[in-house]
Formats: sequence, structure tokens, C-alpha cells
Amino acid sequence: MNPGNQTTVTRFILLGFQNLHNYRRLLFVAFLLLFLVTVSGNLLIIVLASVSHNLSSPMYFFLSHLSACDLLMTTVIVPLMLNIISKNKDSISFFGCFIQFYLFGALATTECLLLSVMSYDRYVAICNPLRYSSIMNFWKCGHLVFWSWFISFSFMLNTAIQVYRLQFCGPNIIDHFFCDLAPLLQLSCSDTSFVELENLVTGLPATFLPLIYIVVTYICIFMAILKIPSTTGRLKAFYTCSSHLTVVSLYYGSLIVAYLFLSKESSLNINKILSLLYTVVTPLVNPIIYSFRNKEIKIAFSKLVHIDRIP
Repeated sequence: MNPGNQTTVTRFILLGFQNLHNYRRLLFVAFLLLFLVTVSGNLLIIVLASVSHNLSSPMYFFLSHLSACDLLMTTVIVPLMLNIISKNKDSISFFGCFIQFYLFGALATTECLLLSVMSYDRYVAICNPLRYSSIMNFWKCGHLVFWSWFISFSFMLNTAIQVYRLQFCGPNIIDHFFCDLAPLLQLSCSDTSFVELENLVTGLPATFLPLIYIVVTYICIFMAILKIPSTTGRLKAFYTCSSHLTVVSLYYGSLIVAYLFLSKESSLNINKILSLLYTVVTPLVNPIIYSFRNKEIKIAFSKLVHIDRIP
């Protein structure tokens, strides 16, 4: 922190879901089970993609990184949330709050970039199948994944530093279950206009440019699918994209509603519910969607646990 910062707040109080105090035990059990399923599901995807020869294609390489991102996201958010629910509220240190804010923002951006990389992979596979192996080689896939992680954590670091330099004189109560940008800016007693502008300049492009790329990519994919002469071929090509499209729709749908259509005056409860969608629900359903809709993953899992026949 710079020498001129007159911050007096040393800890923030996270209120969590205080209006659901009577359902505290039920919420704790429910979120604990969701957390365990999320960790298990994403770890399973990572392990299968690492050890199975059937899942050695670029698509599963990217999927394993998406699962790693989801695993880290839920680990950053859910354990603290469980602690808040068990105590009805909890405190987090000044530094810890900003570490959580930084990691959450960086991982959310990484997920956006990884989803756009996966759309590029589907584009090459469907629109240029004869050159797929040469285009999506090991080095190309490695570079795409590396830059997705590097750009996200680098961009978010600048925003986190700017927020960290703000003054916080009190109050220190955050009516949320994690340290998000909006409630932190509301608590600051210094001018936050520069931080808001900086977040707009760097954050929105890093989040929504990948979405625009995904939309354009899928327009090209659908045009290519329509040119396939056989109905079976068209259905098979579309089926390979269905899981990715479902994940993109769920993740970006909640992000857009939360950060674009809801004003600061909107219900805090609605904001919390929407935050749960992309911090808890999306990391949970991603491995489920890919597992249920992908026969290769089912085969890899059956071999891993020595099951001879898939039901």
C-alpha cells in the first residue's frame, strides 16, 4: 500500500445470506455437497484427459484447462462461503479480501478466453477438417492455453492494484459472500472514478471480446454445417458443438445479466443469486454437461475404473 493511504479498515465483514438465517444448516449441507461434487467432477475430467489415450485430442486438452479453471474458481469462493454460512457472517483480512478479488477476476477472465479458444478449436475441426491436425498441433494448443492464463492474470493484476490503493475508512461490512468489485468500491472513502474507468477499459474487452469472437465463430460453423449434404453429418457436426454452446450460454448469460442489466440499486439478493450461477453452478455443471454428452469421456471413465460395459 502506498504511504499516503489512510486506510483504517483491517478486516471486512462478509454477511453472506443473513436473510436465510433459518435455513443456515440446510444451506451449509447443500453447498458443501455441491462443492464436493464440483471438485470431484473437475478433477475427474483433468485426470481422464491426462491419462487416457482416447482423450488426447486438443478439445480435451482445452477442456482439462477449463476444468482446472473451474476447480480453482470454486476453491477460491466456496470454502469461505461455507464458513460464512456456518457462523452467519465472517470476517476476512484486508489483504485476503483483495487476494480473493484478484483471483476471482483473473479466473473469470481466463474462463472467457478458454471458451473462445475452444470455439476456435471447433471452428477448425468443422470448417477445415483436413488441416485440423496440422493447425491444432501441440505447440499451437500450448500457446493458446498459456496466453489465456497469462493475459487474464496480467490484466487483472493492474485492476487489483488500483483497488488495493484505495482508502477504506469504514464501514467495513460487505453484504455479499465474497469480495467482489462493486461492494468494495461502495465501501471506499476515496474517489473510485479512475478504478471504474480502468476496469471498464480493460475488463469489458477481456470479457466480451471473447464472446463476440465466439458468436462470429459459431456463425461460420453453422454456415459450414448447413453445407453438409447428409442429415446425419449435420447432426453429428452440431452434436460436437452442443456441450460447448451450453456452457457458453450458461456462463455468459449469468455474467451479462449480473454486470450489464442490473443496476447498483437492484436487489442484493438477486445479485447474490446471479453470482452463485457463475461462481458455484457453472463450475458444477461444466463437467456434468461434457460427461453426459460425450461418449469418449464415458469410455475413458469406464477404462479408468475397469468397467467393461457402459450402461
